Amino acid sequence: MEEVNQTSPEIFILLGLSNVPHLQAICFIVFLVMYVITLSGNLLLIIVVRINPKLQTPMYFFLSNLSIIDINFSSAIVPKILINTVVIDRSISLLGCAMQMYFSLALGATECVILAVMAYDRFAAICRPLHYYTIMNKTFCAGLAAGAWIICFMNSAVFVVLTFQLPFCKSHHVNHFFCEMPPFLRLSCRDTLRNEIAMYISAGIIAICSFSLTLISYIRIISTILKIRSTQGRHKAFSTCASHLTVVTLYYGTIMFVYLRPRSIYSAETDKTLSILYTAVTPMLNPIIYSMRNKDVKNTVKRAHKK
Repeated sequence: MEEVNQTSPEIFILLGLSNVPHLQAICFIVFLVMYVITLSGNLLLIIVVRINPKLQTPMYFFLSNLSIIDINFSSAIVPKILINTVVIDRSISLLGCAMQMYFSLALGATECVILAVMAYDRFAAICRPLHYYTIMNKTFCAGLAAGAWIICFMNSAVFVVLTFQLPFCKSHHVNHFFCEMPPFLRLSCRDTLRNEIAMYISAGIIAICSFSLTLISYIRIISTILKIRSTQGRHKAFSTCASHLTVVTLYYGTIMFVYLRPRSIYSAETDKTLSILYTAVTPMLNPIIYSMRNKDVKNTVKRAHKK
């Protein structure tokens, strides 16, 4: 324990996205715009679901959960990026770093599970329409959502404790724009193989299982859509499924690459680029792709605007 205290720094320096002044200005504007869209889009969805009784359905219950996750996920990371692009001092305390890692891991994992649950919900609605409300009853939906939050937050706590028990004696400069587990494992002067194996197992169970359930659900949905006689109906259904699958694949794909690739092909620059996709881009796209194209949502917004 003494060795850890002597070799681990009290603060870390986040190297950020770029040190070039004009690129920093561009990064600041881009991330600020994405953050504002993320907050406004997800808050609008939560409010719309609350004020429209027609939207008190399992699908929108899970969408509201997804919006809460996206607001907090983005807020745990993007404000620090914005600050670090305009200040010289990019330091973050040990506690601040641990908290950022905890919430980013927990919320990222919870989003994986909720996306899978949403895909299953759409499968039940499209492939089992007569039994939909029996399958997706309130108790079952609440249990799925609560289970996702509790398990993922507990899992995150374990990994943050394991990570920050390591001695970081190589450097206190983190080649990343936020405190994420993979770059921290590279800073330790102790062998981190056990930490990495645990990370692979956890990420494999959460990300791969969630993605597999999502993929299976959409395959069943598409096979049901193919039986629709109306060409227009098929086209509309395929368009919705394609947009959902694009966002889901983008999210799962980037997370699985960052957390499941072998240590031999680790690249800090690649990690930074991919991390932007699941920490800033996907939370911005989710409310647009999943709900803003929905007529009930758009009509509720129009009525509220007129009032």
